[in-house]
Formats: sequence, C-alpha cells, structure tokens
Amino acid sequence: MRFPVRHVILDRDGVLNAEPPDGGYVTDWTQWRWLPGVLEGLAMLGSERLCISVATNQSCVGRGFVTRNELDDIHARMVDEAAQAGATIDYVFVCPHAPAQGCACRKPAPGLLLEAMQASGIPRYETIVVGDDVRDLQAAKAAGIHAALVRTGKGTLAEASITGTELSVFDDLRAFTSALLSNSMTLVKPGTA
Repeated sequence: MRFPVRHVILDRDGVLNAEPPDGGYVTDWTQWRWLPGVLEGLAMLGSERLCISVATNQSCVGRGFVTRNELDDIHARMVDEAAQAGATIDYVFVCPHAPAQGCACRKPAPGLLLEAMQASGIPRYETIVVGDDVRDLQAAKAAGIHAALVRTGKGTLAEASITGTELSVFDDLRAFTSALLSNSMTLVKPGTA
C-alpha cells in the first residue's frame, strides 16, 4: 500500500542547511551550506511528485540583521539550486518576526504549517513535517500533522529531550526520504509526539 503522504513540510536551518557555527543567522547566500544528502533527498521526493514546502522561523528579519528582500533572495537561490539538482521546492513560508512580537506564525505556533497546507490544497492527514527542533514538533502537533525528527542541526538534542514519546527519527533528510519512499516508515498519530 502506498504511503499516504503527498506533502512534506521541511524546516530550513538544521534540516536543509547547516546553521552558522557561531549560532547566528544565514544573512547572505555565501553563508549557505547544504547538509550532506539533502539535494539528493529533495530530488527523490520531487521524483515522486510530492509537494515540498519549507516553513522557517527567521527572526533575523525582525531583529534587523537582514531585510525581508535579502532573505527572499537567499530563498530564491535555495529554490534555484534545488531545481538544478532535480528537486522542486513548491513553497517557502517564513515567519520574519522576533520572538517578542507574539505572532501566530512563529513555530511552535502552527501558523506557517496551516498556511502551507492551505496553499498546497493537501489535507493534514496527507502531510508530514520534518524538523530538527522541538518547536517543529510542537507546531506539527498544534496543527494536527504527522511529524518526523532528523538528527541534523539541533535534532540530537531534541531527540534526547523528548524520550518516552513515539516519534519517527532519522539521521538526516536523505534517510527520512528513503524510509518514506520505501514505505518502511511507521506514522505516529498526529499529536502524540
């Protein structure tokens, strides 16, 4: 039986690209570093015609480290390089707010995920969120969406902090993609992670 996922919503930093070593922000394309296997994993998802969205908190805009136009340029390059590798990123959703602004889109709030589902037209039960942070899992739970954790970025720390819960955990996006496409992944009911 075909795995029932048609929409994959990916966090950005720590899932697609390496976070800057100083804990800062990617404020220029020259700082962007794809994580190993990501482009291959994205291409595999695209070959199955799955909708791919990126949903990312980018408080660097709200904190004044980069303008929204500069961030949009970084994302345009991200989408372009993914396309050159044979992958399609269909949508990019950004929370540009600083944490103190109290918006409804900053993860762990579900706003970005709800926006991604609305744009894709694909319902929550055919959607999965892949993240490396507890905030990604909390946002998925709040939106009623399946979630998976990758150990890249903050993922190893997140995994250690959520022991005792049922959650699909993978070494990286490539491993997640392989499990998803080989039908060897067990979905945990949304909201249990």
